[in-house]
Amino acid sequence: MLQLPESPRITPLASLEDAYELCRQVIAKHSTTFYLGTLLLPPGKRQAFWAIYAWCRRTDELVDGPLAELTTEATLDQWEHSLESVFAGHPIDDFDVALVDTLERYPVEIQPFRDMIAGQRMDLYRSRYDTFEELNLYCYRVAGTVGLMSKAIMGLDTTQHTAPWFQQQELYIPREEAIALGIAKQLTNILRDVGEDARRGRIYIPLEELALFNYTEQDLLNSVIDDRWCELMKFQIQRARKFYASAERGIRMLSPDARFPLWAALMFYRRILDVIERNQYDVFNKRAFVPNWEKFLCLPLAKLRAEVL
Repeated sequence: MLQLPESPRITPLASLEDAYELCRQVIAKHSTTFYLGTLLLPPGKRQAFWAIYAWCRRTDELVDGPLAELTTEATLDQWEHSLESVFAGHPIDDFDVALVDTLERYPVEIQPFRDMIAGQRMDLYRSRYDTFEELNLYCYRVAGTVGLMSKAIMGLDTTQHTAPWFQQQELYIPREEAIALGIAKQLTNILRDVGEDARRGRIYIPLEELALFNYTEQDLLNSVIDDRWCELMKFQIQRARKFYASAERGIRMLSPDARFPLWAALMFYRRILDVIERNQYDVFNKRAFVPNWEKFLCLPLAKLRAEVL
């Protein structure tokens, strides 16, 4: 069984500054798109995102990393126990120092973290999903939860509700929109990584949707690209874009200093779908990658949308 760090730890933990730097290095290495988006945030919120991303990445590595074959249910039980320690204000390792600080500064709830661990448990014993309903639950757990974690850091724009006729109304919290953005990104990841996942024996596209286009599991494992595959991918991409559209509606409810970074991150990630289309749906041999110059071209429009929408 993969062993996680045990508490208590005798050696000193990292300083807060060093802990956030460790988190920054993780996100900069593993998610350039997300990292560039965080650089548009104020320093405090930026660091908080680094801390949360680092935890999410380390959680994912338990089932998808180089030592994943050693991970068991007991491993994830221990990881969840470590999470409870962090939420109690007791860091176990250097990364936790930054997360504990983030939790002290922002009202982040523990449930989305627990739900993400539940998503990793699904990866322990599932490599196929029959329906989109099943896949949607998985996507919520491993990615929609990130939207909920992020919501507390982004903050809400309360100035929209200062007029007298708003006094008796509750402030709208864009919870479903936050979840939709996480699911949109996960669906994008699934489409981008079809070939990589297939080489590991995993198929995330729902099996009933493969059948709907008369495309088989064996076709996918053999990297067959034909009209059936192209139509199937068009269907998947259209659904992902609908989730992005749902997420857009919640951005205007966020704190003004969070809107521009979130619009930029959404537009950066959605561009991956455009690249898949330009690659003629070949996700078996070509990785859909959005170059930095193309991301920078999104910034003026992202800034405009943040100010007027």
